[in-house]
Amino acid sequence: MRGKLFLIVGASGAGKDTLIDGVRSELSDDADFFFCRRVITRPADAGGEDHEPATPDVFFERASAGEFFVTWDAHGHSYGVPLDILDHLQAGRNVVLNASRRKIVEIAELYPRVEVLNITASPETVAQRLTARGREDAGEVAKRLAREAPVPDAGVPVVDIPNDGPVEEGVRCLLSALLGAIDLPLVLKRAGIDMWREPICLLHTGSRMIATANLRDAAMVEIFNPDRSVRARLAIARDEAIVGPREVALSSLAFDVLGLPEGTQVQVRRSPSPMSRDVLRKKVAGEELATHEIERVVRDLVEGRYSSAEVAGFLVAAAKNLTIDEVAALTCARAHYAHRFQWDRQTVVDKHSMGGVPGSRISMIVVPIIAAHGLIIPKTSSRAITSAAGTADAMETIARVDLEPEGLKAVIGAAGGSIVWNGRINHSRVDDVMNAINRPLGIASAKLDVSSILSKKLAMGSTHVAIDIPVGPFAKVKDGACGEELAALFETVGRGVGLTVKAVLTDGTAPVGSGIGPALEVRDVYKVLRNAPDAPADLRKKALQFAGTILEWDPAMPAGSGLPRAEMLLLSGAALEAFENIVEHQGRVSQPESPGLFTREITADRAGLLSAVDCFAVAGIARAAGAPGDKGAGVDMLKSAGDTVKAGEPVLRVHTSAESGLELAAPEIEKSAAFFIA
Repeated sequence: MRGKLFLIVGASGAGKDTLIDGVRSELSDDADFFFCRRVITRPADAGGEDHEPATPDVFFERASAGEFFVTWDAHGHSYGVPLDILDHLQAGRNVVLNASRRKIVEIAELYPRVEVLNITASPETVAQRLTARGREDAGEVAKRLAREAPVPDAGVPVVDIPNDGPVEEGVRCLLSALLGAIDLPLVLKRAGIDMWREPICLLHTGSRMIATANLRDAAMVEIFNPDRSVRARLAIARDEAIVGPREVALSSLAFDVLGLPEGTQVQVRRSPSPMSRDVLRKKVAGEELATHEIERVVRDLVEGRYSSAEVAGFLVAAAKNLTIDEVAALTCARAHYAHRFQWDRQTVVDKHSMGGVPGSRISMIVVPIIAAHGLIIPKTSSRAITSAAGTADAMETIARVDLEPEGLKAVIGAAGGSIVWNGRINHSRVDDVMNAINRPLGIASAKLDVSSILSKKLAMGSTHVAIDIPVGPFAKVKDGACGEELAALFETVGRGVGLTVKAVLTDGTAPVGSGIGPALEVRDVYKVLRNAPDAPADLRKKALQFAGTILEWDPAMPAGSGLPRAEMLLLSGAALEAFENIVEHQGRVSQPESPGLFTREITADRAGLLSAVDCFAVAGIARAAGAPGDKGAGVDMLKSAGDTVKAGEPVLRVHTSAESGLELAAPEIEKSAAFFIA
């Protein structure tokens, strides 16, 4: 790109020459700027600016020979701008020219990239400076002030630079205007920092960008080139080992989102205000948004154009009054910012659990049953947030789960199913922004949850999704009425985004399976897959129920045939073989985690009927013992609701991989009432 031509103009006494000298000194080592040395019919020792002197005859000869870009006469002298400024401009350098206001229109016609920086000062200041110069008496000063003309309109940008104060302040203002008006390429590098889900842009304290008024108080900036851009929070570094004055360093998230290699030239500017702010305010005011308005809001959320307060306001409003159409639009918009998968099958199945019930690790049984049948099921799962284990935590004890999209496609191609962590697959920037506000504030919204869940299924390329909604006093969904309402919401929004969704209410009154914690849950999964006599019956039954439902989405399967088919695949060993195939292709762990060898039993304090189990309390004990970080930590359920117990009889066994884990878990064990004995 050609450079920009800056015309510095100003009335006599405004201080134009002084400010130009100051800025020239500041930019003396900057190869991006060239300060034009004018040819003037004035002796070299006449004072004022550094110029090239010429006699009137020589000046006329040079002008006639075409050596000047532009000329003019003023105050009894001729002024010429050497033609070589065009060479500098063509090379991409920015030229600073001490110009005459009378020549602005002509210059703008000769060169397209012109900006005028008009040095101004009050009449009182100008009068004082002219008088102090001693070249003119009071009458002549008054006449000069009276005939000063405004900057002519040449159709180019004009910026006024006030210069009534100290010289240093005027120089800073002119410097900021120069730097703020040009393209300042910086060299992109990856910073040696990772602020988790926060995109960070690091500039050096001596960077030219910091000198601009535009970035002086900026919180969010945009890093861009003609093809890509990313928004990030601005931070300043003093150590050139971190980022140099001509570099911009991005945190891992920002660098990956930008998607450009190190060494690329990029530019940085203040992140502009979002165009969708008025749309966001409509939602906060309770109005319904159209699909394109939802898309604009989500785009600006992803690009970091809103403050945390604005995001919080939007989420609170959305939690209260999203319509079904808005939930569908939000789902599609969120899916757009996750990796989108495409498969060569008409039917791609998946499942999701609303969670809240410890030990319900049915995905690790359902997925291999479906894969053994021949449908594909690209299952992604979360890690634990408040529970003792997520499906990804459990699977990680025996196989790699942190696959990239291409790795997942390879696993599906080879094994037909997957059980991987969603963080590298379909977790999107929208999730980061919303979760950063949702979780600290505890914003609860079924509609936002449905939008998040189905957007991931949509991005995965799924066509049919089964939803497990556990219902119980200790589950996330407390009663059947709420469960039915949530199920209807899932299915309705699913239809709105082109998914077939079947939401099933399940028993959430007690843990499912015997083990709670990653390795303990995998132990139970293997017992079911191997058809072991002591396999947890509730885990087996629930897994077969969902596998049967999903199998009937195969057009070749008649209604009612799904459950028998699932049982056959399990009993024959085909499901176990499919599971081992998935483990192998995801990457088998060389030393699988086992349940912790250090244990402590919790006994019944009295005899009676074990009437209920507090799922939260049991999960709390497992987490206190170290789960899910300690893969071997957790809880073994020795008794179930409905069992009769004797006083002193063991009802629960705590596992840890280190003896210190039992000590850490002791306070939670002592205070917890995990069982209710009638």
